[in-house]
Amino acid sequence: MKIVIAAASGNIGRRTAEKVIQAGAETVLLARHPEKLADLVERGATVKQISSDDPQGSIEATQNADALFWLTPPKLDTPSLSNWYIQTAMAGATAVRENGIKRVVNISSVGAGAKPNLGTVSFVGEVESIFNQTTANLLHLRPGYFMENFLDQVKLIQQDHSVSFPYASDHDIPWISTDDIGDEAAKYLLDDCWAGKWTRNLMGPENLTLLETTVILSQVLDRPIEYVQVTIESIQQQLASFGATPDVQTELGNLFIALGDPDGVYATARTPEAVTPTTFEQFVKNKLWDALAP
Repeated sequence: MKIVIAAASGNIGRRTAEKVIQAGAETVLLARHPEKLADLVERGATVKQISSDDPQGSIEATQNADALFWLTPPKLDTPSLSNWYIQTAMAGATAVRENGIKRVVNISSVGAGAKPNLGTVSFVGEVESIFNQTTANLLHLRPGYFMENFLDQVKLIQQDHSVSFPYASDHDIPWISTDDIGDEAAKYLLDDCWAGKWTRNLMGPENLTLLETTVILSQVLDRPIEYVQVTIESIQQQLASFGATPDVQTELGNLFIALGDPDGVYATARTPEAVTPTTFEQFVKNKLWDALAP
């Protein structure tokens, strides 16, 4: 079995790749920075350097593939994230058609395509639609908010004993570990017995407010951690310093507004199949703790 994994150097792509390699499948990894995947090459994977919006490169890289993992990688310096999502999806869908790939697992989002102007939540709905126009069997995994976003808070935790997000302190959020997303993706990539075009929400074991996460952080880290709500404008300024174009700043601002809406996409009802195993406490102990180590 040959499995191709796009955006393989990100948290979800890497975890998916590790599980697919471990299962013994022929594994091809697509990435803009192959050097980040040297350890997986040592374990038997092949890496091809291509951009996600390169149709010809995608076609060549996915020849004879039985399954494709797809995730639209972030790109701050693009003129428009909306266009970027469409361009990358078109490249991936073209490869699926040209090479007759039988199964595709696509990483989407809870609430995908619910309505326009939700930032990337709207854009991944377009990606789903583009892939659905192919004849492949398709699974769109729709995760909630990544626990790994707390890894960006390491310096703030160390220096100020606080964490910050642009959401109300009592906002209910379905936190999920990217490890769990990668594990589910790998399971379906390796299984050739499913068919059709369907979606599955992935929402972690429970919803937690930001205040509830700081209680857990304080207990596990044995220090008081405070939650500080920051403005969306301050995050947009930070994104600008990282090279985000004006339209991308606006689009991501729309995303934060959508995710912070108490009646928005994160108000999605929980179902048993949306539950994943890693608790926030386990994430803090297994990942955040190591990142905080001197």
